[in-house]
Amino acid sequence: MKYTPTIITIGIIAAFAVHGRIAQPANYNDFADHSVMSGIPHAGDVLSNAGFALVAIWGWLALWPWRNSDQLRAAWPGYRLFLIGLFLTAFGSAYFHLVPGNDRLTWDMLPIALAGAGLLVGVRGDTQPGSKTNIEAIALALFAAAGVAWWVFTDTHGAGDLRPYLLLQVLPLILIPLWQSIHRAPRTDRIAFAAAMGLYVVAKASEVLDHQIANTFGFVSGHTLKHLLATAATAAIVWGLTRRFAGGGHSDNFGIMEKYR
Repeated sequence: MKYTPTIITIGIIAAFAVHGRIAQPANYNDFADHSVMSGIPHAGDVLSNAGFALVAIWGWLALWPWRNSDQLRAAWPGYRLFLIGLFLTAFGSAYFHLVPGNDRLTWDMLPIALAGAGLLVGVRGDTQPGSKTNIEAIALALFAAAGVAWWVFTDTHGAGDLRPYLLLQVLPLILIPLWQSIHRAPRTDRIAFAAAMGLYVVAKASEVLDHQIANTFGFVSGHTLKHLLATAATAAIVWGLTRRFAGGGHSDNFGIMEKYR
């Protein structure tokens, strides 16, 4: 059981390698939202990113005072990267959706990749406190940037490849529940991340059904809904983290030093 996450990670990387290039869908930038508000084009898709910044600010203000506490010290480098990536996502995604196109997509992809990398390091620090999370956060942040740079390079040459970028979206969905199960994470942590992952899966489905949802409801597109659901997912994560300090620094389930025994 101890080596299961490593084996699965290697398996996923091997599967990506065998699969070959994963390209961006040809019509990816053809979004259903054509609303205009106060002169802002694609207003639904643009303005719905504000929630990411609000959640990031909430998380930062709530967690910063506890960054050196026993409850958060090991995981803080990862969650710090997650919150920074989340904050930048609000602006990068809004910038992209103002004039959707591959030339702006980099600024949407990079902060999302950083947030995914941060989550991995944060939960690893929570479940395995001996991890060198400062180094891991730097390494995964560099991998995130390199993955996006790889897509830019390959896309420029007419063969865009999203595999490194997608890896940082797939791995958290698999490794986080595994780590939490193996190391017996407290119930609040599991509930928070399970809710976040469920919301994220629904958000991705809404993204795929962008036009269908817009045609059905009229007042909202699937991609706008994706932003709102993804915001709720990140809020669930931040809520779970802040619950650790609800009792003045003690876990609401049991002592933080005991939770991963």
